Amino acid sequence: MINRKYKILLVDDDPLVLESLAKALREKDYEVHLAENGQKAIKMIDDKNFDLVITDIVMEGLDGYQVLKAAKKKDLIIKVIMITAYGSITNTIDALRLHADDFILKPFEPQELFFRMDRCFNHLELERRIKLFEKIIPVCSVCKKVRDDTGKEHGTGNWMTLEEYVQNKAKIDFSHSFCPECAKRVEREIL
Repeated sequence: MINRKYKILLVDDDPLVLESLAKALREKDYEVHLAENGQKAIKMIDDKNFDLVITDIVMEGLDGYQVLKAAKKKDLIIKVIMITAYGSITNTIDALRLHADDFILKPFEPQELFFRMDRCFNHLELERRIKLFEKIIPVCSVCKKVRDDTGKEHGTGNWMTLEEYVQNKAKIDFSHSFCPECAKRVEREIL
């Protein structure tokens, strides 16, 4: 895993749980932000960028599902771990349908949370790399054609000349000419 100081939002309406988890996470050198309810958590998600949200499900007012939805609406790659003392298959399925990245039943040992966080951070780094590579235009090393994956699964786009690609994307036409080095080379070849 990349050695990065991850930003974590910890959400729980139980002050003892909130403070004890925050202490354990800070001891591991994470940047931890606290929200004692769902409403505050959603405001913080809107205002800041977090790598991971750890939220209780059952809270007064806005619950953990609403926190999960807000986080994923802002950025699908934000990781969210749902925690609850009221475990049921329905809770688990609901969380997973809303794209939760993990689900832990209270009470749990800090080591269990750290293990799950590490998995989330590994996935986060992979997704960040994929996002980065999707922004790179693939160019053939031999013929210099460009692959356009727009609207298609990455790696399955059509290969086209650079001129075609620029015309399709930017609606810019080309006029062909010679750079000074090529002009001299062509002139030597002709003479």
